[in-house]
Amino acid sequence: MPKALSIALFVVGIVLLIFAAFAGDSVSSNFSNLFKGTPDARTLTLLIAGLLATIIGGVGLFRGVRA
Repeated sequence: MPKALSIALFVVGIVLLIFAAFAGDSVSSNFSNLFKGTPDARTLTLLIAGLLATIIGGVGLFRGVRA
């Protein structure tokens, strides 16, 4: 995987995790957590996408570019 793509995935993953933190603190997420015991779907989607992008980008950075 090219290094630029790995860096981009890593940065996008971090940004998505930040958005997930803000979404998890929203009123709708708090109500969902109160009544269902889980955060709302938007928060979970941002969290999972952020984790995947960060992990894939990080692995790509540590592995380096293959010829």
